[in-house]
Amino acid sequence: MSFCGITEVILNQKVGPEHFLMRVLAPELTKKAKPGQFVHVRCNGVQDPLLRRPISLHGIDYEHGTVSLLYQVVGRGTQLLSEMRVGEEIDIMGPLGKGFSIPDRVEQVLVIGGGIGVAPLFPLVQALKRYNINQTILLGARSVEYLIGTDQLASLGLKVETATDDGSHGYKGFVTDLMEKHIKLAKPDYFFACGPNPMLKQLVKVADKFGMAGQISLEERMGCGVGACLACVCKTVAGGKDKTVDFEYRKVCTEGPVFKANEVIFDD
Repeated sequence: MSFCGITEVILNQKVGPEHFLMRVLAPELTKKAKPGQFVHVRCNGVQDPLLRRPISLHGIDYEHGTVSLLYQVVGRGTQLLSEMRVGEEIDIMGPLGKGFSIPDRVEQVLVIGGGIGVAPLFPLVQALKRYNINQTILLGARSVEYLIGTDQLASLGLKVETATDDGSHGYKGFVTDLMEKHIKLAKPDYFFACGPNPMLKQLVKVADKFGMAGQISLEERMGCGVGACLACVCKTVAGGKDKTVDFEYRKVCTEGPVFKANEVIFDD
């Protein structure tokens, strides 16, 4: 049973050109939260915009009962969030969705984030660290200003490499190129990724080329967040008993946002 109620904002600060980090006090939600899940948020007392906004869990502090949300201002809803002050209240529903799972006997992994897709990867990185799994973090963005969290990840003693479209930080090019380089050097056991669909599509192609399994978290617009409105369906490989169909549609909000990499069909 998910938590749905009013929580207090204890931090809301700008961390990038269009990016904000919010932390809220929500002990009931925190107890149930897992890496890769998300919450549906709305400014308390505000009916415009009507729909909630899905935001990934960027931090889960089980000891202090807080969750952190890393979000990018892209419309009226997130603009309202960015203007909230410490002590104000926010309406939150969650945790929602299916998060990441760590397979057995995995020893070396790649964790790949593109743009704001880095947000749900932090709790995963911390879980992998607790399990003593060797991990290399690959982050991609359009330019250095849009690289989020590199210092925080490096402070955990993790290997972090970056790629920017304009070459302003790290490798000049796409993070998918870095992925292929690492696989060729020493093929990891597994990969986890989150980012825009074009990036994920290419990552899956690279992984398939080398026979590498993984999980991807999809970034999709959502309406209800609980599987009722069907606004966030994605195309996946058919897994039902009907062998006459090649694909089926699955709801990102309830059956995702995390899927096995070979499940999702990215149409051209």
